[in-house]
Amino acid sequence: MTPKEKDLIERMRACQICSEGMHPLPHPPNPVFQLHPDASVLICGQAPGNLVNQTGRPFTDPSGDRLRKWMGIGPEIFYDETRVAILPMGFCFPGYTANGSDKPPRKECAAEWREQALTILPNIRVSLLIGAYAQKWHLRKHYAGSVTQTVENWRQFAPDSFVLPHPSWRNNAWLNRHPWFEDDLLPELKNAVHSAL
Repeated sequence: MTPKEKDLIERMRACQICSEGMHPLPHPPNPVFQLHPDASVLICGQAPGNLVNQTGRPFTDPSGDRLRKWMGIGPEIFYDETRVAILPMGFCFPGYTANGSDKPPRKECAAEWREQALTILPNIRVSLLIGAYAQKWHLRKHYAGSVTQTVENWRQFAPDSFVLPHPSWRNNAWLNRHPWFEDDLLPELKNAVHSAL
């Protein structure tokens, strides 16, 4: 890793943007991501949840267990930063809405860091775009208007990118209504991940 790359990662880890302004985070900023220039798989998610905020390690929750199963890899590969990069749209847990759901990722984060972070990932062979926020940002005009519509069009983006719903238990009903996701998309995703690694 070059000094310039190390400096960028250090500045990202020290980010305090969301502690300022009219709507600061409800807790101290704790940027959670995983980056290394050698990584060949990129996971683009929404933002860390409360449990991840506490551990400081991405996807250390049931969603992470499901995501690793979807990818067909274990924690030893998933947490090897030289193989898998994890770059959420927001680096910090955004807090909860009134009904107990996670708030959307903070917009300041992507505006400040995303383009810079992607420049130090030259070896990415496959990207996983999880949820609407990542899909809208990365796909731009090719985002179909909803996660369901976009994921239904997954073949349009594969094998370089895979559009996925969030692996949260909240999406169990969605997964049950769309058996093609497990039958058709996931085998292709596993093949692409294993090929990239």
